Amino acid sequence: MNNTEIRGASALAIVYVMRMLGLFMVMPVLAVLAIEYPDYSPMLVGLAIGGYGLTQALLQIPMGVLSDRLGRKPVIIAGLILFALGSLIAAMADTLLWVVVGRLLQGGGAIAGAVMALAGDISRENQRAKVMAIIGVAIGFSFYLALLLGPLLAEKHGLQGIFLITAMLALACIPLVLFVVPSARNLAPSGDTLPKLTDLGALLSQGPLLKLSLSVFLLHLMITLLFVQFPARLVDQGWLLSDHWQLYLPVLTASVLGLIVLMRLSKRLGQQQILCSSILLLATSFAGLMLDTGLPALLLLSWLFFTGFNYLEANLPAMVSTVAPAGRKGSAMGAYASAQFLGAFTGGMLSGAISQYLHANWLYALAILLCIIWIVLIRGLAAGAPHAKRYTLALDADGIPAEHCVEQLRQLAGVTDMTWVEQEKAVYLKVDSRVFNLQQARQIISPSN
Repeated sequence: MNNTEIRGASALAIVYVMRMLGLFMVMPVLAVLAIEYPDYSPMLVGLAIGGYGLTQALLQIPMGVLSDRLGRKPVIIAGLILFALGSLIAAMADTLLWVVVGRLLQGGGAIAGAVMALAGDISRENQRAKVMAIIGVAIGFSFYLALLLGPLLAEKHGLQGIFLITAMLALACIPLVLFVVPSARNLAPSGDTLPKLTDLGALLSQGPLLKLSLSVFLLHLMITLLFVQFPARLVDQGWLLSDHWQLYLPVLTASVLGLIVLMRLSKRLGQQQILCSSILLLATSFAGLMLDTGLPALLLLSWLFFTGFNYLEANLPAMVSTVAPAGRKGSAMGAYASAQFLGAFTGGMLSGAISQYLHANWLYALAILLCIIWIVLIRGLAAGAPHAKRYTLALDADGIPAEHCVEQLRQLAGVTDMTWVEQEKAVYLKVDSRVFNLQQARQIISPSN
């Protein structure tokens, strides 16, 4: 990676972390602190925790498409301003209903598609995977950091303080985008980074992609269900909210070790079996929460949950990337991300509604039932070819008919899927890396090199 790519990847990763921290820091504390609002109700708590997911799901793809027309940076900056505005409204709210409104506005700053597209624009084709990986690691890191920081900040600054800090973090990202992230304009073909509305219907009609989108919907429904209930269980055990990070830290650390074990087992037993086992871990944790257990059992159950969650969260997007058609990965990931955020919203809404009128055990029973349906749903879901790779080649050679190059590329050994986008002057290849010769492909489109 050159200096431009390192600077761009680092700055965009920071932007992503700051934004995700703002979304997630309230999750481990809101259910406990919301009782101070005069209009407190379990329904509004659920909506306040998961409400951001609704606007994220609705605007995720349109904002990405808009960045193709107006430019990446203007859309990212507008999204950060909208996110900061939502944070300020939630900070100044004197009712829980206005906190919900603020969370909905926070979700309106749906900049994920534009950020990933800009990352593609500022990176070379052979380095793009590294840039995306840096941002991907930052996204995963932000969730766990938020679980630790949320209780600490809540003790010192309260819920309003968390939202104010969130607004300041979002605004601090704007100079990063303007002056640190390199400027680029459509340097990379967008098929593997940006979603296209015209692709979504056809993609969701494909069994594997539909199953994966439903899987991430259920996964984030589960995590939201957990955080509407779990912090209060810890408080009932005599732990102050400010001390919850001391419980989350060893649990999250141990869950990473559990993830490593599951990764190794998947190589022996197959990914399908470990996917089902991870869902069973989620179901087991919810079954245990139905019992009147002490703190050691609660920590064990949370470890089981996060071990399963970690494996699914890490492997589901990789599977989407593998099974998505050539030149349609951006659309596949856009549909996947929308399903993820919609799951968070649905989890908050369900948890709030059930908690308001029924005992929490009904909620856990629903989660167990959904896990069983989920296991049935993903039967036959293959991980995809382990040697599959993707390449994007620009057809810009003078004097060579594009149709001729495309036909020659189609006949190369190892090409399993190919999409030619004439407007972008680009060919997207999905290949078997064991037999595909990249140098030969480049020779076809640039015979003089």
